[in-house]
Amino acid sequence: MDVLSDVITVARTGQPRSARVRWHAPWGQQFTSVPGSAGFQVILEGSCWLLSSKAAPLQLDAGDVLFVPRGSGHTLADHPASAMTAPVCAPDDPKLSESFASDSVDRLGQGGPVTVVLCGAYQLDPSRTHPLLQTLPDLIHLPADRSRHPELHAAVQLLAAEVGNPRLGTSATVPALLDTLLMYILRIWLAEQPTRGSTTGWAAALNDPAVAAALHAVHRDPAAPWTVAKLAAEAGLSRAAFARRFRALIGQPPLGYLTWWRMTTAARLLRTTQVPLRSIASQVGYTSEFAFANAFKRTHGLAPGAYRRKH
Repeated sequence: MDVLSDVITVARTGQPRSARVRWHAPWGQQFTSVPGSAGFQVILEGSCWLLSSKAAPLQLDAGDVLFVPRGSGHTLADHPASAMTAPVCAPDDPKLSESFASDSVDRLGQGGPVTVVLCGAYQLDPSRTHPLLQTLPDLIHLPADRSRHPELHAAVQLLAAEVGNPRLGTSATVPALLDTLLMYILRIWLAEQPTRGSTTGWAAALNDPAVAAALHAVHRDPAAPWTVAKLAAEAGLSRAAFARRFRALIGQPPLGYLTWWRMTTAARLLRTTQVPLRSIASQVGYTSEFAFANAFKRTHGLAPGAYRRKH
């Protein structure tokens, strides 16, 4: 697998949720901060305003995508003035559960202009969130642009159709489309970073051919007997030049990241499979089950067997 695919596979837990909400002006809705979650809103029809303590008020139009990678609090409203009296939607609020218990929700309001919003939410496990997600801004806004992002627009249309008109197979289709939409959002945002002057961090790393080649090699085959020299060869750089560039962009040395990824992969296998420990050790590059157990305990604070029983 490549880095971005692994980021989604490892971080997400449980089933993603979605709903199509139809608002009638005047309306406003405050979404409180929900740590350990990520969400998005796509404006399917009409327009609204995004209000947040993190940024200036922003008007969202049909086709715009808003991604909230860390569940930061924000407000959507038909007009900034409506936000002053907008009800709060907390994680345990029945209104929030109601919205996601149904595929389509109609907020009648007072019969004003209509805004239709496609909402989605993911649960993330903070203990295994990839550092790529941790470097994202609190809010990501992708303006509607069918000519530049046709695949994103296509995913939105497919998801909106499934959520708005559930049929046979919708329960299987919607989670796959949500993952696809999330992948497109991240891919587009990462690809646009160089034009915004990004020089360090994961966006710069994945757009750096040398460092990206080494990262993909690690994710493609974490069990390989990687050394700094072998990863430098994948990158097409000298050992010293590669080590400097990798650390400057990623924030840790190559073998440090390799160990972290191996232990993250091992933890996922322990949680989701009954594969024997010796097999997991082999899959993440350890010929000795004892050495694997020691490395795992240093990272997670528990021996592999105890970790599996707990999770």
